Amino acid sequence: MIKQYMAIVVSIMLFIILASHTTSAAYKTLNMNTTITLNNNTTAQVKEVLDIYVSSEFYKQYENERLALNLSLSQWQSLIGSGLVQHVMNTQYGVYNFKFLPGPLSKYKNGYMAKILMSYSVKNVTFYKNTAPRKFVYTFNNKVFNFKHAASGEVLSNHTTLTIILPKNAHIVDIYPAPELPVGAFTNGYSNVTSISWNSGEPLASFKLKFSITESLQNEVGKFFSGVYKFFGVFTYLIIAAVILLFILYTYLKASR
Repeated sequence: MIKQYMAIVVSIMLFIILASHTTSAAYKTLNMNTTITLNNNTTAQVKEVLDIYVSSEFYKQYENERLALNLSLSQWQSLIGSGLVQHVMNTQYGVYNFKFLPGPLSKYKNGYMAKILMSYSVKNVTFYKNTAPRKFVYTFNNKVFNFKHAASGEVLSNHTTLTIILPKNAHIVDIYPAPELPVGAFTNGYSNVTSISWNSGEPLASFKLKFSITESLQNEVGKFFSGVYKFFGVFTYLIIAAVILLFILYTYLKASR
């Protein structure tokens, strides 16, 4: 009787092992690239691309799921695995403009490969202070990260690349850890650097990125009139016309004296 119970237990364990092996072999994340494009209004556009391996016996399942309508992200997560998550997430405000696209399969070794694309926007990825006339210093909010959690904090998973694209005319003031790309950019104070990248294993718990932007006088004037228009609405044009008229009258009266 004991031998029969032992045989049943061993059979169940073998089944679990084989089942888990089949699941892991069916879908496997090969590479993952997260690109964060920062805007100077504290929002960011995020693009995530996963290269996944699909075993031959699951070719049909993937194609059927890809052609299905209205499949949610959570449904695809149950299929692909835990690697398919939003890695930049403001938990207070969430994300918006979310788009998801599972790409077609192409032959890869003894199976197939597909690209899974996610794009979305996130609020409050940066904070800024006006430190001088037309100069703004931005600080990256590292609380928006949602990468792998280790004992020391968040880290980039294996086969993962994180790229941050800076706003136009941005100059890096402080950064940690040192980016792997561009190589040696720290030697010239990151001048003329428009994007920075880190690869697998980099710690993010103490991540720091601070950069400054000095706006042109033209942009400052444009922002001023834009603010005036938002406050006064269509009356802005009447106010401008009145100021111009008063200036003309003042010039005329001064000349006629």
